[in-house]
Amino acid sequence: MSEGIRVASLDDVEEGEGIAISKEVTGTEDDIAILRDEAGFCWALNDTCTHETASLADGWVEDGDVECPLHASKFNLKTGEVDGLPATQDTVAHRVEVRDGEIYLFPNEKPV
Repeated sequence: MSEGIRVASLDDVEEGEGIAISKEVTGTEDDIAILRDEAGFCWALNDTCTHETASLADGWVEDGDVECPLHASKFNLKTGEVDGLPATQDTVAHRVEVRDGEIYLFPNEKPV
């Protein structure tokens, strides 16, 4: 098992918000949104909304979902499943870990 990629400090991501990590860093097909919920937990989803080209990192994190800033599609933080239209295609969820205040991403690994 890999050690993951350190992508940010926990302090870099405010509760209820997100940041985008470039695909050049992650080695994935899309940038990755690192999202932090109201309880302080971190989640990782492909950054581009599956409905329109908008950054989920720029969306709103609330009640276990991230809401796209463009047309308000909602995606489940844990699974990437669509929880609100107009999107109809799920996005990809990635495993993320916080260790000693640092956020580590495990690209293309399912969250546990």
